[in-house]
Amino acid sequence: MILKDQITNIFVQVDDFCKEFEAQIKKMKLQALGDRKKRRNRTSLMSDSEIVTIMIGFHLGAHKTFKHYYKEVVCGYWKDLFPKSLSYNRFIELQQRSFVVFALFLKEKCLGKCTGISFMDSTTLKVCRNQRIHNHKVFKGLAERGKSSMGWFYGFKLHLVCNEKGELLSFYLTKGNVDDRDLKHIKNMTQQLFGKLFADKGYLSKSLWELLFADGIQLFTKLRKNMKNHIMKMEDKILLRKRAIIETINDELKNHCQVEHTRHRSVNNFMMNILGSLTAYCFFPKKPSLNLKKVNDGQLFLNFP
Repeated sequence: MILKDQITNIFVQVDDFCKEFEAQIKKMKLQALGDRKKRRNRTSLMSDSEIVTIMIGFHLGAHKTFKHYYKEVVCGYWKDLFPKSLSYNRFIELQQRSFVVFALFLKEKCLGKCTGISFMDSTTLKVCRNQRIHNHKVFKGLAERGKSSMGWFYGFKLHLVCNEKGELLSFYLTKGNVDDRDLKHIKNMTQQLFGKLFADKGYLSKSLWELLFADGIQLFTKLRKNMKNHIMKMEDKILLRKRAIIETINDELKNHCQVEHTRHRSVNNFMMNILGSLTAYCFFPKKPSLNLKKVNDGQLFLNFP
């Protein structure tokens, strides 16, 4: 269970961002000048910062279902921290209203910065078992069948980019049948990247390599058996072998943060679950990282005439 000091620290950061967000919204005159119709603007008992904090705390804890977490921890152990907590059903209805501020908080305050060394990979998000595809209704028309190294699945793909420190740089959600080498979503994910990008064989593509190279990014992947070998620096070979760092991140997102489960009953809550998982990972005190140091071995080289 998360300590009260930890959840309080998270709430302070989220609340500061929400106050800044609300101040910016007030400056922007979103209402049309000709629209003089009075609109109700009733405030809820729970603020957006409280809702976002509760969502993050669920993915940092050990509970497997949100219902037990909310009733036992939020309404019980953390009752003094959230004195105006809503009922479980009402909270589920209202949590989606915080989607915009939640997504902006993740993008502006949680994602890391590119250091010139990045790793890219995708992971599957199953929404149901394969035997229940024909009876599934929640994501009908949205989810698609796809195939990964683990076999066929029905759902979505979560594409991630991280640096050598284990910090997430960008993410992208697509349908399950979208190719990893799709130029459109790769272009969106790599807008803030530079330097070297390491990926697996699933990203082998000449057009993709040329697209990234034009943006100042050099793509490194392993070669297939029927391909000719290319000269590569030793440091690049070592970094390519260390691509397991992003596989570890995918494992933590699925097994600890529960980014994937088949109990969704709403598309909006599915998106909130993804935001909560990614944000919770960014608050991990220890992330999988590479301790990279360039060592000068002090060897003496003589140039003979």
